[in-house]
Amino acid sequence: MVTTRKKIMPGVWLTALRTDKFKTGCLSVSLLTQLSRDTASMNALIPYVLRRGTTPCPDMEALSERMDSMYGTAVEPVVRRIGEIQCTGFYASFPEARFLPGGEDMLPGAALLTSELLLAPNTRGGLLLPDYVDSERDKLLDMIRARINDRQGYALQRCIEEMCCYEPYAVMRLGDEKTAAAIRYQKLTKHYHALLAASPAEVFYCGSADGETVAEVVRDALASLPRGEIDDDIGTDVRMNSVETTRRETVEELNVSQGKLVMGFRLGECMEDPDIPAIRVFNTVFGGGVTSKLFANVREKLSLCYYASSLLEAHKGLMFVSSGIDAENYEAARDEILRQLDEMRSGNVTDAELASAKSCLASDLRAAEDSQGELEGFYLANALDGVQMSPSELAALCEEVTKEQVVETANSVVCDEIYFLKPDGTAEDDDDEQEI
Repeated sequence: MVTTRKKIMPGVWLTALRTDKFKTGCLSVSLLTQLSRDTASMNALIPYVLRRGTTPCPDMEALSERMDSMYGTAVEPVVRRIGEIQCTGFYASFPEARFLPGGEDMLPGAALLTSELLLAPNTRGGLLLPDYVDSERDKLLDMIRARINDRQGYALQRCIEEMCCYEPYAVMRLGDEKTAAAIRYQKLTKHYHALLAASPAEVFYCGSADGETVAEVVRDALASLPRGEIDDDIGTDVRMNSVETTRRETVEELNVSQGKLVMGFRLGECMEDPDIPAIRVFNTVFGGGVTSKLFANVREKLSLCYYASSLLEAHKGLMFVSSGIDAENYEAARDEILRQLDEMRSGNVTDAELASAKSCLASDLRAAEDSQGELEGFYLANALDGVQMSPSELAALCEEVTKEQVVETANSVVCDEIYFLKPDGTAEDDDDEQEI
């Protein structure tokens, strides 16, 4: 793969990966804005409303026919939260020319369609259509309300909300129900225009075209993108220490048959000059896979939980341990998870544990190069962090991490919040996930 990165318009950056590895090409456009409770739901709603129809294709039926005529090209809305930055936009996938009759190049058409969805919505009197806004708002509300049906994900989000209650990171990528319910078409139209004018944009391409060709195609497609005063002052605030002087614990009851224990950690002083490979290897040794200390000890050896794993949020300098437990094992599981971290702080990391963690992590990173979707997410996150590195390059760095680096990272980590979703005794069926 040949990777190029360049600024192609005011506030618009392009990352292009040239490769013949895939039968399809992909192109994404993401508008970046600071995560905020007041605007998160509107930012999440906008691409779904835009996807309902454009000026050339006023409804979804016409859009579907247009994409079918382009050999199955697909353009879909994407909404993400990376650290405390919200990313909203579109992801397009289209067949490569060498697999089409006559070698027709789909990149210009896919770029044009993506730009039309973003910049030329179906409007009436300059306003987004009320029916489209109301319909998509109701769907957004359903998605926000449905989070409670995923008990594990719900417990994780509740831990984040309690732990980061004074930080934008507490806001979900879709926003909250109250703010979403208040959205009306006039308000959304005004915000849509402000978002276009002020937001930095990241464009990602992966396919057989060279970077210069892609840059020219994208510039032409986005020529009408309004550019006002670009808000470049967006980012993620990394807090080294918790707000409270002591660890916080929150217990809530719900009609679940299996308790959900989530423990939130600050990565601490290691985030002053983060060594990302060392942090990733530390997380993998601790709880990032089936060879981790949490899996081997808390789950397998002591049978204190149905699953136990750690999740890294390096953009924000956080780590979360998620576990499914019986209610009576709450204190024992909590204490054993903390004890395993203490073991790492004391240097109790075997050569086998370290080698296995590095091997698994490097393999997963290199496997990301087999998926355009994984590559798109990887390079977008890197762009927000100001890093230029391929998955294979990061994998190689992870393989060089030493035990001393892992132990040093462990000694920086501090537990900030413990959240326990406790069964209230009313659940009859055990439909919770019990395996990793």
